[in-house]
This record gives sequence, structure tokens and C-alpha cells, in this order.
Amino acid sequence: MKITATFIDEISHDIPHQNWGAKEWELDFVHMKAMGIDTVVLIRAGYRKFLSYPSAFLIEHHACFTPSQDLVKLFLELSDRFSMHFYFGIYDSGTYWDTGDMSAEIEVNMPLIEEAYARYGHYESFKGWYLSLELSRKTKGAISAIRDLGLHCKRVSGGLPVLISPWIDGEKAVMASAAALKKPTAVSLETHAQEWNEIFKGIQGAVDIVAFQDGHVAYEQLRSYLEVNKKLADQYGLVSWTNTESFDRDMPIKFLPIKFDKLQYKLAQAAAVGMEKAITFEFSHFMSPQSAYRQAGHLYQRYTDYYLNSNTQNP
Repeated sequence: MKITATFIDEISHDIPHQNWGAKEWELDFVHMKAMGIDTVVLIRAGYRKFLSYPSAFLIEHHACFTPSQDLVKLFLELSDRFSMHFYFGIYDSGTYWDTGDMSAEIEVNMPLIEEAYARYGHYESFKGWYLSLELSRKTKGAISAIRDLGLHCKRVSGGLPVLISPWIDGEKAVMASAAALKKPTAVSLETHAQEWNEIFKGIQGAVDIVAFQDGHVAYEQLRSYLEVNKKLADQYGLVSWTNTESFDRDMPIKFLPIKFDKLQYKLAQAAAVGMEKAITFEFSHFMSPQSAYRQAGHLYQRYTDYYLNSNTQNP
């Protein structure tokens, strides 16, 4: 299984910003295309006060800062040029992370979705939406927020597909600011299945694609969780992608490019259970030859050597 999609993390939260301009982003699209990537997903339109495009709504009504460049416009122009599909990631006010309640994200994102599609929906590459509100388990207000926002995205855009990328509450599901790499308690496979059955039932019809993050559980447990995720997605008519993280959660420094063998192992497990597409978080920091992390370029070389430049049969 090959990586054919990537998130674009331009509003850095827990990863250092690379301060790229149009020239650097254009080169990154060249590298993405050469690797076989055909889909790019904006991780979010903004986070708290910082924005990826000059949203009149967020600047006026939520006192957000005017960005120095319109990165959404740039990404769409590049996506058009390189024949890629672009998914627009909505806004994250940060309120959910402070309160544990996702309900407030509905009101702020409804007008943003309308503004974004009116501004950018004419681009040929605008092919869908990403609900950037990460959820796991029974997050307060999550089902209604995902359902309402997903349906609104569809109403505004004439039914374009909606993507979510949840996380599994496994042993590695610790905050980036935490010193520990693991936590003492983790969700069981059975509880995970029960809770996500309830979540999928509540958001059915509002979401089209689910790409669970694959880095929160132990490697030896991953296959079992992927099987559950695929089975549930099939049951509720969702397309299954895998979000194969290209950064390492096993290192004391958060976060560095992952070891190739770990990446390859995760892709093989996803292929074995029938996942339909692999997206990574994320190419520009952790796999790009021009990343600020030198190891990222080496990972790109190992990946292309294995998947593109050899006759190796993938397991």
C-alpha cells in the first residue's frame, strides 16, 4: 500500500513552523507528485487566532489575526496545476481543547464553511471537506458537531465528500506537552468497537470518509484495531482510509520523522485489512526532501527506493 494523500499543516500547533513561501510550497508539490500523492488536505483553516487565509468572518467576529499570505489560495492553485484533489479543513477555535466540549465549534464554523466555499469553491481541485475537530470516544458534543458541520458542508457545496481523522485512545494517546510516551490506561478493543459503533450511527450521512490515526496503539495491536475500524466503516457505508503517521511517537523528542521500517509495517497492516487509501500526517515536515528535519529527506529516499524504484513485492 502506497501513500497517495497528505495533510498540509500550515498552522503549526505542536510542530515548528517552516516559514515557507510560494517557492518552497511549489517545490513541495513537485516532491509530492513524484512520490505519487494525488490528494492534499488542509489540516485546518485556522487555529485560535492564527489563520491560513484572510477570513473576513473570523477577523471581524473572532478577532483573529490577518495572515501574511493566503495559503489556501496558493494550495488550490498548486493543486489545480499538479492535478491534485484538495480538501478544505475547517477552523479550530481551541475552545474544545480547553473545555472538552465540541459544541461551540458548530456556531463558529457554519458561516466559515459558507465563506470558504464562496471564495474558493470555483477551483477545479476543490473536491471535499475535512472536519479538523479531532475526536475519540464519547467526546462531549462531538456527535452533534460532526453531524451538523458535515451536513452543512454538503449543503453548501452540492454534496462534496466529508473526511474525518479520529484518534484511538490507545496507550500512546498522550498530549504532546506531556513528558511520558505512554499512559497507564488505554481503551480496550471491545470498548473501542462499542463506542465507535455509537459514533458512526450518530454521524451517518454527514461523513463519507474516515481515516483513523494509526500511531496511538502498540504496533502489535494495530492490526486488530484496523480490522475493527474497517468493519464498522463498512457497516455504516463509510470509505476507509488510514492516516499513517510519518512521525514517531516512540521518541522522547516530540516529534521527529519516523523510522522507515515502522512506516512500512503500518502500511502493510492497513493493506492487509483492505483500507482503500493511505493519507499521512504529514509530508512536508516528516517526509519532504526540503523539510527542516534532515531525516525527512532520508525517509523520502527510503520510501521511494522501496515503493517506487524497486521490484520489491509489498507484503
